[in-house]
Parts: sequence; C-alpha cells; structure tokens
Amino acid sequence: MDDLEIKALVTRLSRPHRSGGVVIERAAILAEGADFAAVMDWITEHAGTPEAAVSATHRQGLHGSQMSGGNATASRAPLRFVLPRGALN
Repeated sequence: MDDLEIKALVTRLSRPHRSGGVVIERAAILAEGADFAAVMDWITEHAGTPEAAVSATHRQGLHGSQMSGGNATASRAPLRFVLPRGALN
C-alpha cells in the first residue's frame, strides 16, 4: 500500500477523539484486510499512539489476582490508536 492509500483508509475508518485528533480501532484495520503492518507504521510515523488502556476492576479476595490473571491489561494489544490534530491534513 502506498502513502495515499493508507491515508485514505485511516481517514475513512477513524472518528473524532476528545483530544481533538482522531481515533482508529485496531479491529477496524484488521477487518479491512489491509496490510496491517504498513498501516501501523504509517500511524506511528504520523505521531499516532496507543490509547491508554482502561484498567480492569481489581478483584478483591484471596484469589482475585489469580482469577483475573494479575495485570491483564499489560499483555493485551492496544484496542485503539490516537492520531493528533492535523495528522490527516
């Protein structure tokens, strides 16, 4: 994929983010069937960053950390990527 194709894809799949930039879902990129690695490189080159993961509720009790896998958010891939204002211009 060339730069213009990736920009068109990201523009089409993204939506406004509260920061003033745009956010794009990892699942949307994968579902599109595009070259995922090329799209992720493009996002990184345009100052895109993974959206901060919301920490899961901490389970209480003796075996709470074992049931939730300890820190479940640390091993998961980011679900969304945020591009700053003006990155698609």
